[in-house]
Amino acid sequence: MNDRIKITESCQDSSDSSISMSEALALIKEKITPISGFHSVALRDGLGRVLAEPIVSPMNVPAYRNSAMDGYALHGDELPTQGRAEFQVIGTAFAGKPFVRQLGPGQCVRIMTGAKMPESADSVVIQEQVERTGDKILVDAHNPPGQNVRQAGEDIQQGSVVLESGRRVNAPQLGVLASLGIAELRVRRRPRVAFFSSGDEIRSIGEALKEGQIYDSNRYTLHGMLTNLDVDVIDLGVIPDREESITAALQEASREADLVLTSGGVSVGEADHVVAALRRLGSIHFSKVAIKPGRPLTFGHIGNTPFFGLPGNPVAVMTTFLQFTRPAIAQMRGECDLTLPLFELPCRSRLRKTPGRTEFQRGIMEREADGEWVVRSSGRQGSGVLSSMSDGNCFILLPEKRGTVEPGDSVSVQPFALFY
Repeated sequence: MNDRIKITESCQDSSDSSISMSEALALIKEKITPISGFHSVALRDGLGRVLAEPIVSPMNVPAYRNSAMDGYALHGDELPTQGRAEFQVIGTAFAGKPFVRQLGPGQCVRIMTGAKMPESADSVVIQEQVERTGDKILVDAHNPPGQNVRQAGEDIQQGSVVLESGRRVNAPQLGVLASLGIAELRVRRRPRVAFFSSGDEIRSIGEALKEGQIYDSNRYTLHGMLTNLDVDVIDLGVIPDREESITAALQEASREADLVLTSGGVSVGEADHVVAALRRLGSIHFSKVAIKPGRPLTFGHIGNTPFFGLPGNPVAVMTTFLQFTRPAIAQMRGECDLTLPLFELPCRSRLRKTPGRTEFQRGIMEREADGEWVVRSSGRQGSGVLSSMSDGNCFILLPEKRGTVEPGDSVSVQPFALFY
């Protein structure tokens, strides 16, 4: 699938020092390019996809002047500036059934929300503001001309760009596109992501565990996170901890996929063969990042195929995937907005931290009795404590230079809902 080229090995490959999170993200942004390939899908099938071209509106929205409220349509210049004025009701305009006659002086039309305005009417007085007796209404001086009318093209003008290329289509965008009568979208193809776990202690679900062995949770969390990103997933299973096996798996993955992920085998242990295989097959852009958890994070290329070697500990896998691999996949998809917001909340827990690296502690955002939103630690923060991710609902992001957080201090928070 990919032409084989040799990419020059770059910074931090042979050094024990770690690069900062911002440096790592900058390198990822520099080295990742959007994938090629587009196709057309039906509107409903466009949910979660990324637009390959801008959407230009074929029409005005609203398509015609219509009433924003239930009330009475009339000539605005006949509204009283003092006292009250009387109008004769000569008909009714419904949504989908407009009143087509002209209004004469002193006349009005009962009109429903969304109904087309009569050609000569330019104002709507809401029904609560009139006094009606038979076919007559009285209107007072508190109603300005032009009120409660939606103009044609007020929301979207014909010929305007509604959605830019690179925009992800979610439920609100589906509704907007449906309102324009657009039945098909041209979208980027889904990235293909291949991944596997390595480690002789790892066993797949259904296999019997021997002493010292554990079940592979990482492939399941990765599968879930990748599926949420709307990619085509290629699960290569658990690969034995031998360099020739890992090398063969990386070669196969790079031929089949646009991005390759591994979990485990990227630290400095004698049995960690992923980095050694990567050096033989391609290049390493960095292999350590000053973060916790997830310091042994490797990013490189196998030929033309980007590669992320995630740590083996479950929390480190999820953290590094969400903070580094997720934006890389979004960039591959051609998404135009990759930023996620941070929220400042008072922290109710003491969080121990030494300056020098960025930390992602797991927290629980909750609302106190007085209505204030706060955050507290989700419990033990070890990189193997997967329950800290399951029980928590956010990251507490502690920047590189920050030290220990005391109760009451303000901290930056990323809700997990932003990722999932």
